[in-house]
Amino acid sequence: MIATSKVKAVIGTGITGLSVARFLVAKKQAFMLLDTRTNPPNLERVQQEFPGVTVECGELDFQTLLACDEIIVSPGVAVATPAIEQAKNAGIPVVGDIELFVRYAKAPIVAITGSNAKSTVTTLVGEMAKAAGIKVAVGGNLGTPALELLDDSIELYVMELSSFQLETVTKLNAKVATILNISADHLDRYENMRAYILAKLRVYFGAEHIVVNRKDVLTHPPLAAGVKPIYFGGNADFGSFGLMEENGEEYLAKNLTPLMPSRELKICGRHNVDNALAALALGDAAGIPMEPMLTALKSFKGLKHRCEFVATKNGVEFYNDSKGTNIGSTLAAIQGLARDPQQLIVILGGEGKGQDFTELAPALNAINSQVILIGRDAPVIEQAVTGATKINHASSMQDAVNKSLELANPGDAVLLSPACASFDMFKNYEDRGEKFRAAVQELNAS
Repeated sequence: MIATSKVKAVIGTGITGLSVARFLVAKKQAFMLLDTRTNPPNLERVQQEFPGVTVECGELDFQTLLACDEIIVSPGVAVATPAIEQAKNAGIPVVGDIELFVRYAKAPIVAITGSNAKSTVTTLVGEMAKAAGIKVAVGGNLGTPALELLDDSIELYVMELSSFQLETVTKLNAKVATILNISADHLDRYENMRAYILAKLRVYFGAEHIVVNRKDVLTHPPLAAGVKPIYFGGNADFGSFGLMEENGEEYLAKNLTPLMPSRELKICGRHNVDNALAALALGDAAGIPMEPMLTALKSFKGLKHRCEFVATKNGVEFYNDSKGTNIGSTLAAIQGLARDPQQLIVILGGEGKGQDFTELAPALNAINSQVILIGRDAPVIEQAVTGATKINHASSMQDAVNKSLELANPGDAVLLSPACASFDMFKNYEDRGEKFRAAVQELNAS
């Protein structure tokens, strides 16, 4: 029996849209499913799972949306789509799955966004909570959709949130929220960087505590936010998680109290030191005890496709950072792995999403580097970094890996960190990373 005669429009039949549909079925709320694609890849599955639900595909119709009492938009569908914008202007509420999640979640929320490192920090905070014996649910933009995490027995939610998800959030009311970093991304969807940053800043709406990257001013909330920030990164200081020297060794620290030597981290690269500090700051603000957090941190080996060590071949180390889908992520990986005087060979390329690749040039110029370019926007990247590094081209991932070994000497490192989306050549970034891993393993080297 349906609890109300009002109908909601669920736009998008992907993973998020289906999670919303299942949630509405459980709540006995009437809805219809819409998809902007004329033939969505899982249309048959949708029709089988929701046999009594109206499903419409193709260009959205304003009149259809106007007849609904609420529009629930999947992250992959732009709110700026004309019909959605018209409906919103006509007074129809436009929300996303995160707004629904917040309405029903009873436990505190740790909300994590940023251009890069969201998944690493989200997973790490979840592991810290588990180590402390807290019943935690981890997901959102990572893994399990938000609405499928709802459970009254959960004691803490740790949520990775994308800018697309945050666009439709009114007030998140997180226990603690952070923007880890900001760099150019999704400029094929946003009008400009300002629009992208404003979407990210919504994570702070209603937050009890905010964790801010000391080294990235774009992550700082507007002065009107009214919450004293907790900083991470840089040198340790009061009210922050940072680095300090103790007995000639570098330590992660809270305020001016050393916590653990940075050398004990299993995750590699200087950027992961900042990720560890961010996770400690978030966990501390969420009330997770320090000792279990440090225990989790010392055993955490990182995530697949994120500066993941693959193998050593002929003395050359290979790293898979296929999740490096934007310039900021690739810059962090380059700077994290650069080891003078050894050479770093970087495999770049794919769908550039309208980014300005000239930002890569100073980082490549500052170290002993070469690049191997693949994918659709290889010519765009070549133009941007010419003069800053040696440039090579490859026709496939296997070709890129083979060439990288030819160019490298023992002690060098090869980094796949494309700074681009993968869809011109691969199913997704995971597929790209697995193809890289397979190509490395096939090298005729010891």
